[in-house]
Amino acid sequence: MSLLVVGLSHRSAPVSVLERAALSADAQIKLVQDTVAAEPATEAAVLATCNRIELYADVDKFHAGVAELSTLLAQHSGVGLDELTPYLYVHYEDRAVHHLFSVACGLDSMVVGEGQILGQIKDSLARAQDLHTAGRLLNDLFQQALRVGKRAHSETGIDRAGQSLVTFGLEQLSGGTAVQDWARGKKALVIGAGSMSSLAAATLARTGVAEIVIANRTADRAERLAEILNEGAAGLARAVPMDAVPDELTRADVTVSCTGATGLVLAAETIAAALSGRGPLAWPGTDEAPASAAADATPAVRQPAGVAVEENCPLDLPAVRATAGFSVLGEAAVAGMGAAELEQHAAWVDNAPRPQSTPDEAEAIAALAAAAATVGRIPERRRPERVAEPARPEPVLYLLDLAMPRDIDAAVHRLAGVRLVDIESLADASADAPMAADVDQVRRIVSDEVAAFGAALRAAHITPTVVALRTMAADVVAGEIARLEGRLPGMDDRHRSEITQTVKRVVDKLLHAPTVRVKQLAAEPGGAGYADALRTLFDLDPETVAAVSRAEDSTEKDRGPA
Repeated sequence: MSLLVVGLSHRSAPVSVLERAALSADAQIKLVQDTVAAEPATEAAVLATCNRIELYADVDKFHAGVAELSTLLAQHSGVGLDELTPYLYVHYEDRAVHHLFSVACGLDSMVVGEGQILGQIKDSLARAQDLHTAGRLLNDLFQQALRVGKRAHSETGIDRAGQSLVTFGLEQLSGGTAVQDWARGKKALVIGAGSMSSLAAATLARTGVAEIVIANRTADRAERLAEILNEGAAGLARAVPMDAVPDELTRADVTVSCTGATGLVLAAETIAAALSGRGPLAWPGTDEAPASAAADATPAVRQPAGVAVEENCPLDLPAVRATAGFSVLGEAAVAGMGAAELEQHAAWVDNAPRPQSTPDEAEAIAALAAAAATVGRIPERRRPERVAEPARPEPVLYLLDLAMPRDIDAAVHRLAGVRLVDIESLADASADAPMAADVDQVRRIVSDEVAAFGAALRAAHITPTVVALRTMAADVVAGEIARLEGRLPGMDDRHRSEITQTVKRVVDKLLHAPTVRVKQLAAEPGGAGYADALRTLFDLDPETVAAVSRAEDSTEKDRGPA
């Protein structure tokens, strides 16, 4: 059997695909159960975070395993296999081990060096153990990954290279101002009471915010989190029900949302309504908003100079400069657009009372329609070219969305007076973040640990064969002693014991050097064949070897996470 991992992450897929592929807790359980029920896999575990979805399995066939795991990921994520496949990565055997160890050390995180991933790996292992889908391989692998991650954080300065996703998000919100200075005195709203939301609340408390309001669907969890925060500063936090969020938004300066909801928690209309009572927005270089700007910051798009907005466009897209009747401002404007949406827009273009479409316009629409028909959506650019943005008013509401799928409507980006940082913008920002020198040291640790794990794994494969060999030798000794007793019925107990011990010592000495050496050879790359050779040379019963393996696996399944 061999280790296989199939997955996608912020490094391989755009956030919009990750968002659609996100798995609920129930979906993760069903995915793991269906994986071990499939023919190629005997063990399985899912590692699902806000920026990765990975399926680990012990498989007996590589190609069949890849096909089965990819199909199961597509089925349970709800994203078609054809659309999902270009974003999937596959790691096998030592490369799969290297990948998980790198993930555990924070090398593959959106924010390099963050330590939250260790808790997520531990939860993944605990879930697989509860479902009895983690056997010897995955138990050893995940527990060793946890130890490697802890070693990296204790022996290196990787913590200096990275931060938690919450801290990184707050830095992006503060716009270059020190987070402590930016957050001091602000009123914060935290939506959700899970691990990420709790970390956000604790981080905000340390920055010196004046108030933290916790909103959660389960009231007692929100109240418990508020109690914990108030232990450090009495009166700092309070809990409210979810239906109080719209009112709290009118008072909050910064809002962090990370829930397990499958739909939007905050719509653009809700945010716009919260802004309406805050008075005129302050624009850079002026004392008040320009006369043309809406005082209530409605979600209208402020267009670049020279670009008109076409009235009644169902998708609210701007027109291309000097191109009448075609409401698309470059490729970025239609990235991720579904085929149905494009057809809706195309129908509007065809039926609207305007001059006849130009040949260039018709050709562009046809090309977009063909792309949508092929892949279901307009292809997305991983990192679109930056364009000059028009002046915006100073933010009065800062929003941090750490959920996957997203909690906050992406259309909020278009609201004047709001700064929204979400997983997508964090991915772009982290791609340009400098890496610390300690990262190289962590990479060396990972390489050493992968080699050691591989050697131990290969050595473990031969252990059942060695045990079966010694069992066979013990049976031979017992049989010969019994035969000797039949031929010498008058032998006393002292002589019988001495003879038995002598024969056992002879057998042990003969087997000692070969079994020690074969374990050493089996631990080296390419040493898997030594177990087969040993079984052939000594004519060992395959069922005896398999029985030893099953006994060891049953012991491993009772082990808990490190």
